[in-house]
Amino acid sequence: MSLKSEVVFTLNGVQRRATVEVGTSLLALLRDGVGLTGTKYGCGEGECGACTVWVDGVSVNACLMFAVDIDGRRLDTIEGLAADPRGAALQAAFVRHGAVQCGFCTPGMVMQAAQVVGGDVPPDAETARRAIEGNLCRCTGYQKIVDAIVDAGARLAQEGAR
Repeated sequence: MSLKSEVVFTLNGVQRRATVEVGTSLLALLRDGVGLTGTKYGCGEGECGACTVWVDGVSVNACLMFAVDIDGRRLDTIEGLAADPRGAALQAAFVRHGAVQCGFCTPGMVMQAAQVVGGDVPPDAETARRAIEGNLCRCTGYQKIVDAIVDAGARLAQEGAR
């Protein structure tokens, strides 16, 4: 017998309701239950950052969080970031700097990076490195990603000054 629970949460600005088995991960709810596949399954142990989402504005590894724990909370995914100026700026900067290769780590990297861009003070390279330190990439060597984050932050800060 499986235990199920109903959860009500806000997903990318839209209230949602789902019935989930108690042991289901938030990542499984997103990918299999809701059909949002931008959040990736990487290691399943919270080590790679491919499944990074925001819960109440804080970055979490969706593979480590139970879906039942999302009840009453706000959840933002890479799909929701598409409507955010930070998402657009980061997407353009990642392309400009060649920071996307296989693309598997990109959603988690962008979710982490969006936490440090968009303010009045753009992130420097050290801030960008700290922002993504829990996310693994096997393709880029990280420098291109760091350059993209710094670039996106500078462009957003410049646009905000206008």
